[in-house]
Parts: sequence; C-alpha cells; structure tokens
Amino acid sequence: MERKKSPESLGFAFFFNMKNQKEESDKILLFTIPALLTFGLVMIASAGVAYSKIRFGDSYFFFKRQLLFGIVPGLVMLYVGQKINYAHWKKIAPPLFFMSIGLLVLVFIPGIGAKIYGASRWIQLSSISFQPSEMLKLSLIIYLAAWLESRGERVKDIFEGLMPFMLILGLISFLLIKQPDVGTLGVIILIAMSMFFVSGSRLSHMLAMGLAGIVLLFMLIKTEAYRVSRFLVFLHPEIDPQGVGYQINQALLALGSGGFFGVGLGHSLQKFNYLPEPVGDSIFAIIGEELGFVGASILVMLFVILAMRGLKIAKNAPDNFSRLLAIGIVSWIFFQAFINIAAISGIIPLTGIPLPFISYGGTSVVFLMLGVGILLNISKHTKLD
Repeated sequence: MERKKSPESLGFAFFFNMKNQKEESDKILLFTIPALLTFGLVMIASAGVAYSKIRFGDSYFFFKRQLLFGIVPGLVMLYVGQKINYAHWKKIAPPLFFMSIGLLVLVFIPGIGAKIYGASRWIQLSSISFQPSEMLKLSLIIYLAAWLESRGERVKDIFEGLMPFMLILGLISFLLIKQPDVGTLGVIILIAMSMFFVSGSRLSHMLAMGLAGIVLLFMLIKTEAYRVSRFLVFLHPEIDPQGVGYQINQALLALGSGGFFGVGLGHSLQKFNYLPEPVGDSIFAIIGEELGFVGASILVMLFVILAMRGLKIAKNAPDNFSRLLAIGIVSWIFFQAFINIAAISGIIPLTGIPLPFISYGGTSVVFLMLGVGILLNISKHTKLD
C-alpha cells in the first residue's frame, strides 16, 4: 500500500523552513531587537507626553498608537519573516518590487495620497496612514539580492551590470525626489551601493557612482531653497536660531543639557514645544537630554551589536542570495540609524528620517521587523560561533 504523502513532502517544509536548518535563530540578534523596541516605546512615552496632550488630549496617544499599530503587527511580521524560508522571497521579488513602485506613485494621486508639511509621502486610508517608501526599502533589498545573484560575474560589465543598476536607482530617485524625500533616497542609495559592492562590482564603477551621487546631491541642494538653508545652517549653526536654524539649535541644546548621565527620564524641557518632532526625527535629542551620554551610548551600542551580528550572518550565509539579502537589511538599519543620529548631533545636515525601532511610525517598525525576521531566518541556515 502506497504511503500517503505528508504536508512537508508537498512543499510546506520549504515554505515554512521546518527542515534542514538549525532549531533556533541567532540569540544575540533576538536579544537586541526587543531591547531596541523597549527603548523606543519608553522614549516615545516620555518624549511625546506634552505633544500628545496638546494635539490629541491624551498624554500617551503616540505610545498607544506605536504599540497597537507598530509593535504588535511588527512582532507578527517578525514571526512570519523568521518562519518563511528566505529562498521563497526570491520568487516574489519582482512583483513585490513593482508593487512598491506602484504604491509610491499613488501618493501623488489626489484623494489617495496625503500631503503633510508640503510632502507627498503617505497614502491615507480612513484614519490609517501608510508610507510606501518604507515598504520600498525592503522590497528593493529583496529585488536587488535576486537580481545581483542572477548577474553573477556579469555584474562587472558596464552594460549588463552598471547601466541596469543605475536605471533601477534612477527610477526610484525620480519618484522620491518628486515627493520630496531626499533623506530616504540617501539611505536607499547607500543600501543599493553596499549590495552592489558586495556582489563583486568593479571599484571603478563604485567610484564613478560615488562622484555622480555627490554631483546629484549638490544639484538637489541648489534647486530648493529649504535645502540650501539646511546646508548653510549645517555650516553655520549660529545663523537664524529662531528660523531655519531653530531645530538643530534646539537639538544641540537638548544634547548638551543632558551631560553625562542626563536630567532623568521624563524630565526633558525641550519636549515641551521647544524641539520639533520630539517623537519622530528628533527623538535622539530627547534621549541625550534625559539619559545623557550614557543612555545615548547604550542605544548606539545596541545598533553596533545588531550590525556586527548581521554582518556575521551575512559572512556565513549559505548562498549568494542570502548573503546579499543580509547585507541589504543590515545596511538599511545601520545607515538609517547613523544618518539620523549624525544629523541630530550636527555632524551632517538635517535630513528628516526616523531612527529605526525608536522613532514614532508604525509603517517603519512593521517593515523593519519583517526585515529582521528574514535576517533571523537566514541565521538558521548559518554556522555561527
């Protein structure tokens, strides 16, 4: 009598990654993510207490929204990401990427896209807003990992490697510049170039793209007055402290007030309508004020641990697709965190991008958690020390 096939033999084992793998995901990475999420929730509760009360009549509005629409669905996506075999993402890479491009176009359609603070970056569905650029980051990483793997050694060729790669970035750049969202574009370019470099591209091609990027950046600065103002304030923070230099001056004041140990959790003064976006782009300044150099250093260390563990997973990845996928996810988190912290600290001009896992924003947390889930799944197939 023929033995009846189990669900695993029908392909479920491949999809849910139940065979031929380690039983556990990387433990250090699993510790780091809850630590970052808890850190973020605590700081959103503290930094947003005044803004939440004034705007919504509820001191913990941002905390509740982040928990219900960011952390909870994010944990679900983390579970899904670490359960599904990473190789499955290669199959759906093209439709996922082009769906992200389609959603990016929808932000410009009246009645669907929402224009906030002069920027068209959100899709508004009733009371829920969705930022397609956050989905684009992850879908681009998956798409590039699959595409670069398929190129093989041809990635070194100008016409089969460099030019198609530039066309992909060109399409994304056009849509993000139109929003405008140059900060996100900068993160995406750094992610893409990291993956392109690791795939085996020529150093001359990387240098050419770097020079082209610098030229594009200065062109973008010159075409918009607010970008010129931000650049001038970066060079001379003391100019117009009540105008264009207000945010960076208040951020530096908050960081300086914190000293070594901080003024204490919940005791920030800058969050009381002095510092713009205290739960968003500027949350690192509140961290520095309330928790001081020690608290800010702990947060930076958590990002460094995440990056180092992610690179270890990439180094020991079982194939080129998973290696590129891991590099893309790690680059995404590290570069975005670095740009946010550097901008608030006055090291680079202000950009307006969130601090991963920490800043308020459900869409960002959900896709970051899915990305980390995929990274955890890759870790199940590696031999880590």
